[in-house]
Amino acid sequence: MPSMQLRRDDVIVGVDTHKDQHVAVLLDGLGGRVDDLFIPATLTGFAQLLAFCERRIGTDGRLVAFGVEGTGSYGIGLARFLRRHGYTVHEVHRPPRKGERRMSGKSDTIDAEHAARQVLSGARMAQPKTADGQIEALRLIKIARDTAVKARTTAMITLKATLVTAGDELRAELEPLTDFKLVAACAELESANSLGNPDAAMRHVLGSLARRWFDLHEEIKIHSRHLKKQTKAVAPQLVQAVGVGLDIAAELLVTAGDNRDRIRSEAAFAKMCGACPIPAGSGKTNGRHRLNRGGNRQANAALYRAVIVRMRWHEPTIAYVTRRTAEGLSKREIIRCLKRYLAREIYHLLPPLDAIALTAATPPKSVA
Repeated sequence: MPSMQLRRDDVIVGVDTHKDQHVAVLLDGLGGRVDDLFIPATLTGFAQLLAFCERRIGTDGRLVAFGVEGTGSYGIGLARFLRRHGYTVHEVHRPPRKGERRMSGKSDTIDAEHAARQVLSGARMAQPKTADGQIEALRLIKIARDTAVKARTTAMITLKATLVTAGDELRAELEPLTDFKLVAACAELESANSLGNPDAAMRHVLGSLARRWFDLHEEIKIHSRHLKKQTKAVAPQLVQAVGVGLDIAAELLVTAGDNRDRIRSEAAFAKMCGACPIPAGSGKTNGRHRLNRGGNRQANAALYRAVIVRMRWHEPTIAYVTRRTAEGLSKREIIRCLKRYLAREIYHLLPPLDAIALTAATPPKSVA
C-alpha cells in the first residue's frame, strides 16, 4: 500500500496490545500523527476505538487499515472484531531492540505509532490467522495434549528421582522394573494413615505420583483420539505422506493456519518453518548462504522428525543421502536440504481453502 496513493484525510491505525488495555495511534495518509487513544481490551473498548477512528476521518477520507501487534495472543480479539466489521488488519512486528527502539525509546504510544508507520510504509507484513476454523480447533486440542504429555513426563522423572532416596528394600524391589511396571507397582503401594516416618511418606509419595501418571496417561489417550480424528478430517493426504504422523501433520497445519492463502508460495512456507537458507553474501562474496534460525521452531522440529524417519525407511531419501554423502556433504547439511524439500512437498499437501470450514466473513475494505 504505497503512501502516494493516500490523502491527508485518510487514517491509518497502529495498535499496541496488552492483556487489559490496548493503545492506538492514528496517522493521516501523509504520515502526520492525528491522535491516540487508550481502550480496555473488551468488546466495548473495540467499538469505542472504531467509533473514535471514524470520527477522525475527513470528509472524503477513508479508514485505510489497522496494524496490530500480537494478533495471535493479546490482539486476537481486536483482530477478529475488526475483520467482522470489514476492515483490513495487518500483523506488525515490534521494533528491534538494538535499532529503532534504542533511538526512539520505548512506550505504548511509541510502539503503536511504529505499528501504524509499518502499515503506512507499504512494507510486506504478515496476514493474521483467522483462527476461526477447524485448524484452530486442532490447535487447541494439541495444546491440551502437549501439556498433558509434558506433565506425564515430569511425573515419571519425579517418581524415579524420588525412588533413588527410598529404603534399600523398597528400592531393590522397584528399580529393576520397566517404566510401566514401575508405575503400576507404585500405584498399588498402600498409604498409611500416619506419615510420620520416611518409609510411610515414601510409599505415599510414590503412589501419588504413579496415580497422577495414570490419570495423565488416560487424558492423553482422549486427546490423541480427538487429534487423530480432526487431523484426518482436515488433511487426509498430508497424513498419508511418508514420515508424517498425526502429531507432525497437526503441527504443520497449525503453522499454516485456517486461511492458508496468507502463505503466498511454498518458499514462503519454508521460510515460515525456518527451513530455507538465508543469503549472506556481499561485495566480492556472492552465492553464500547461512542457516535460517528464525521461523516457527516447532514446525522446524516437526520437519526434522519426518526427515529422520525418511532417512531410515524411504528409499528415494536413502538414495539421495547416499549421493549427497558421496559429494562430500555432512549428515547435518543433508538434513537441512531434505527439510527444504519436505517443506515444498507438504505445502502442496495442505488442504485447499474450500476444504476448511471457515466462518463467513465480510470482504475487507481496502484502498490498495
